[in-house]
Amino acid sequence: MADSFHRKLHHVVPTALSGDTGQTRGMTRVEAISGKTVGSASLWMGETHVAASTASDNHHHGESETAIYVVRGNPVFVFYDEDSGTEKRHETKAGDYVFVPPWVPHREENPDPGNEAVVVIARTTQEAIVVNLPSLKPSVGD
Repeated sequence: MADSFHRKLHHVVPTALSGDTGQTRGMTRVEAISGKTVGSASLWMGETHVAASTASDNHHHGESETAIYVVRGNPVFVFYDEDSGTEKRHETKAGDYVFVPPWVPHREENPDPGNEAVVVIARTTQEAIVVNLPSLKPSVGD
């Protein structure tokens, strides 16, 4: 077996991205880097596509931190702000970054009527954790 300095690099081309990962209605996730695709132990990375004039369902990613880079479009990231008791919206454009802390309910929206929004996502868990939710607001007792 090779030592840590002589293992191979992995190259994942766009046609090799896999949709065999956690999904949320209103968006499509594809994975590029994961335990299943390249044998990663602590990292998950892929893309999310949100069609024109579409919003995803509410969801969170459990214990995973999520970093998002906007590649194309103007997606909107929505979360519930406990301090104000209202939903807050981050309107983004290509080149922007978004950080989603663990357990934070959110949704992605694409208000553009003619163009898909595409983002690259990286997570601190080796697999993509997706927990779909009925609401962004915390449940009674949370």
